[in-house]
Amino acid sequence: MRRYPFFALIPVIFALDRFTKALIVRDLPMLSEIKVTSFFSIVHVRNLGGVFGVLSESGYAKYIFTLVPVLVAAALIYVLIRYAMGKAKTLALCLILAGALGNIYDRIFYGSVVDFLDFHYRNYHWPAFNVADIALTIGIGLLILLELTGAKGKQPSR
Repeated sequence: MRRYPFFALIPVIFALDRFTKALIVRDLPMLSEIKVTSFFSIVHVRNLGGVFGVLSESGYAKYIFTLVPVLVAAALIYVLIRYAMGKAKTLALCLILAGALGNIYDRIFYGSVVDFLDFHYRNYHWPAFNVADIALTIGIGLLILLELTGAKGKQPSR
């Protein structure tokens, strides 16, 4: 039962993601930019593709990048309910699920993902991202770290 407190992160991260994206959609015209520092801007862009805009030109991107995350989210919910895992692995999966749900929401209701955090340095530019992407990245990074360090998962709970 010690894993359930991590489940509370899912609606919190989802709400933070929705709130920040709603502010951007409401207050910043599409493709606008607010320079915050010499290396960071708040922008309003839409991602039609996958991570970093992969396949954004494909006519099938909308369907692929909606269906696959829905299936992944369903699998994560199943795993989180069915398997007893350590705290770190549960945290990682909850972060991934929260991020996936945030971006799934965008794809269903906007047809694309709203991105707004934009980091750059001279000619180097990192693709814009959002709160859901941060949760996904941290969750995936933690999961990879756990797998590389050999953290053992528990067997299915009966």
